Amino acid sequence: MPFEGWPGDFVGFFRGLEIDNSKRYFDAHRSVFMSDVRGPIEALCAELEPRYGPVKIFRINRDIRFSADKSPYKTNVAATIGDFYVSLDARELYLGTGFYHPSPEWLGRYRAAVAGPAGERLAAAVERMRAEGVEVGGPDQLRGAPKGYSAEHPRIDLLRLKNVVAMRHYEVGPWIASREALERIVSGFEGVRPLREWLREHVPGD
Repeated sequence: MPFEGWPGDFVGFFRGLEIDNSKRYFDAHRSVFMSDVRGPIEALCAELEPRYGPVKIFRINRDIRFSADKSPYKTNVAATIGDFYVSLDARELYLGTGFYHPSPEWLGRYRAAVAGPAGERLAAAVERMRAEGVEVGGPDQLRGAPKGYSAEHPRIDLLRLKNVVAMRHYEVGPWIASREALERIVSGFEGVRPLREWLREHVPGD
């Protein structure tokens, strides 16, 4: 079955789940979840897997074992498709690639690559991505320079990153219920691809 966007009432489902995040609500609306939320992302993944690689669709159940927030359900649907991430909630479609909360060892290798000659190519790619509306890095960054690096380094903004990610956000609109959603997802994946390619080439162990 081809992917035709999310034409059903996924917005209503997620907004209701935000208000009443309970098993009672979820069970009462399980059929809406399966048809209007889960079904479309399965169709999307089936269509894009041959192009981008293996798929993992995340469960809507939250892992609450070590969390202070005991809400049992996520208020979004998400998947990885190859090296890329896609998420949809009641308000936006989010696409991205890179590494959230990488290990200190990985960050050390990343910063060494950024500080070296290869970092010039990354900086140029990031400049192009940002000009095209891609967010690189996110809000969680070091305030000062990482240990061993000068605050005057020409690529200090990239050295300060703690999450090395590239992201694209689209506010939900009528297009989400059509094939235009697929076009935006593919465009978003291609827009963030330069970061992933640079990481694969220059940061071992990812």
